[in-house]
Amino acid sequence: MKLHELYPAEGSTKKVKRIGRGAGSGTGKTSGKGHKGQNARSGGGVRPGFEGGQMPLHRRVPKRGFVNIFAKHFATINLSDLQNKFNEGDIVDEHSIISSGLIKKRLDGIKVLGNGEVSKKLTVKVTSFSKSAKDKIEQVGGKAEVI
Repeated sequence: MKLHELYPAEGSTKKVKRIGRGAGSGTGKTSGKGHKGQNARSGGGVRPGFEGGQMPLHRRVPKRGFVNIFAKHFATINLSDLQNKFNEGDIVDEHSIISSGLIKKRLDGIKVLGNGEVSKKLTVKVTSFSKSAKDKIEQVGGKAEVI
């Protein structure tokens, strides 16, 4: 196969509608924009969400509560996940957690929660721990280090 022999798959391409091209095209003269009016003009049309002067939907619906734009969002994992994925004496840090597939994105950090039991001595280095998770890790002789 050579470069000049390549062609797109059947049905994957479509002819471009060339407007304003005169006789035979079917889209000459006003080019599908009708006669006059705001939408027929160059740069014409209204902004997204505009409803002709009527109060737009995004202003009609009630808005409640408060959104804290400074809130921290942690990716969470449980002790049971660490127990299943890691071996005795492993150093568990953000890189090893992501590479093991326990989480996809780190977000603002990783928090270990105390759901489940851990029986292996692990050195866990993450952003945050719940109190029960920290206690359970240290109970079996592991280390819980906040980075």
